[in-house]
Amino acid sequence: MKQVWIPKIGEPEVLELREAPDPEPAPGQVRVRVKASGINFADILARMGLYPDAPKLPAVVGYEVAGVVDGVGEGVADRRDGDRVVCTTRFGGYSDLVCVPAGAALPIPAALDFEAAAAIPVNYLTAWLMLVRLGHVQRGERVLVHACAGGVGLAALQICRHFGAEVIGTASASKHERLRAMGASACIDYRSQDFLAEVRRLTDGRGVDIALDAVGGASFRRSYKSLAPLGRLFIFGASSLAPGTSRSWVAALSGLWRMGSFKPLELMSHNKGVWGVNLGHLWSRAEELAAMMGEILALVTAGALPPVVDRAFPLAEAAAAHRYLQERKNFGKVVLTP
Repeated sequence: MKQVWIPKIGEPEVLELREAPDPEPAPGQVRVRVKASGINFADILARMGLYPDAPKLPAVVGYEVAGVVDGVGEGVADRRDGDRVVCTTRFGGYSDLVCVPAGAALPIPAALDFEAAAAIPVNYLTAWLMLVRLGHVQRGERVLVHACAGGVGLAALQICRHFGAEVIGTASASKHERLRAMGASACIDYRSQDFLAEVRRLTDGRGVDIALDAVGGASFRRSYKSLAPLGRLFIFGASSLAPGTSRSWVAALSGLWRMGSFKPLELMSHNKGVWGVNLGHLWSRAEELAAMMGEILALVTAGALPPVVDRAFPLAEAAAAHRYLQERKNFGKVVLTP
């Protein structure tokens, strides 16, 4: 099989395409011939040595794939060769063959291609956890979505529209027209506008009911200030720790220092809540994740949550894919296609 390896910390060009022996499915597993693998910012942080959960280098990362079952382990009765499936993977997704627990391989909706299917697991599960499972988003609520044109951002926009909530999205100005066409009620150019001041202006000083922030640094505290009473802030990443394509300890430590902290008495006084979400720490809740994926896939099938794929890169061009994502050129998901 072919795999993309991170041999050492560095720029995107350190990524290497290597050959490895084909894996065999263990009891309870299926082997999947991968047709598309999702790329996430966590993969980029792993390459830069800034992701504490990443396996020790050298390693193969990747949290999600879509493909065709081509091997079934002992004890698996509900999957067979030829099934089209979408899967979560605990690393190893940058491969053209993976073995996963059968319960993690779910049928792909008939109308969906492999690239669109690979755009679902991490982005939509993360957005669903924040907005539905924990945030209980309601019709008429206002939601601030940072990086609204990214994978999680667009998933959040679609979920909010489905539940009748309004979205204020931050993105570069060139992406605003498409975001409005997809249903964003307002857009903020994070490069030239103060998002906190804009949120207050757009909400007549009230604030938003939910804020989703994977920027980190000072943005966490400012997103908290943008909340109305009973507001919920969800923090699920820290892209500001990696402003360039190579690691900078100055930028990383500065970003960590500027995050500040949230004090219990302050939270009580303001009637606000702060949640941290890390999908990678929920593998022990596999049945719950599979149930949520089932709800998401049902809405995908119904046309309510259409995955948006910006661009697909061959495995051999994984470095270009990482650079493309880090330069914030994407509108939607970036995937690898073996």
